[in-house]
Amino acid sequence: MRSKIILALATTLFCANLKAQTITPVKQSTTAGFRGLSVLNDKVAWVSGTKGTIGITTDGGANWTWQQVKDYDKADFRDIEALSDKEAVVIASGSPAYILKTTDGGLHWETKFKKADTTYFLDAINFTDAKHGFVLGDPINGKFLLLETLDGGDSWNPVKNAPVALKNEAAFAASGTCMRADGFLAIVTGGSNSRMLMSPIKDLVWVDKALPLTNGVSSRGAFSVAFGKNQTIIVGGNYAKDKLPDSVAYVIPGAGVKFKKNIPVIGPAGYQSCVEYLKDDKFLSTGTPGTNLTINGGKTWIKIDSTSYNVCRKAKRGNLILLAGDSGKLGIFKF
Repeated sequence: MRSKIILALATTLFCANLKAQTITPVKQSTTAGFRGLSVLNDKVAWVSGTKGTIGITTDGGANWTWQQVKDYDKADFRDIEALSDKEAVVIASGSPAYILKTTDGGLHWETKFKKADTTYFLDAINFTDAKHGFVLGDPINGKFLLLETLDGGDSWNPVKNAPVALKNEAAFAASGTCMRADGFLAIVTGGSNSRMLMSPIKDLVWVDKALPLTNGVSSRGAFSVAFGKNQTIIVGGNYAKDKLPDSVAYVIPGAGVKFKKNIPVIGPAGYQSCVEYLKDDKFLSTGTPGTNLTINGGKTWIKIDSTSYNVCRKAKRGNLILLAGDSGKLGIFKF
């Protein structure tokens, strides 16, 4: 009996500790919907979204400068990569598909890639360093579109060995985190199948791993992947039925971590479009049903906020954590 009481108290304290983590909303005048977010450091971050809207903060998210890129008021900027407080590269999904770059803090944008072909749909952008980056797009002729730059986004070319796509398989342009370039290149997919495709960055040779997340229709699958110290976590679900909690997270243990099951004991509450590694065994995930946190490497999660967000990102160099979503929603997370 005593052991049960201690376990109950420990569980209560565990949940209370997680719920104490807060997201502070940041009120803004814009009503654009955001899916692109890149946090450079504890001061500088860029966000991108609908209506050709781009924002930049230089004070840690408290205040933002907004712009609607000239001639792109109908563009949906699904992802953005911050290279500095002056340089950023943004992708526009839909048709035409665009890649734009600024070198003056957003005062001017130059078109670096354009395709009017309706088969082009850009999903995510990710840089390994200031010069080397990738853009992922939906499959064309049986292979995922994968573009590469070696000059900081000034020019883009298809890679020589793009990964093969299964029939009716695609990636989700939901948060810019369906692809990660972190020592190696990783892509998670959905639709007819849920898979993780992985390759070394220098020599693209792909291996794939089937994921037991809900799939089979265009709204289901793996949406986001994050690499931690001891594990890889993948989240997703069904955005058309976002309250369903079934198979929305998957954990691939790393060295020194032994989970009997790769499916969490307690998973996130509903569909999650983004997951981000924080530190140690802590990960944050978010989606339209709310935001969830794990402090034990994905084994158990607890919902900490009910606000709908699309993306959560931590500073590349620092501790600032921001969230962004539809209708101009922005939030600052502190833990």
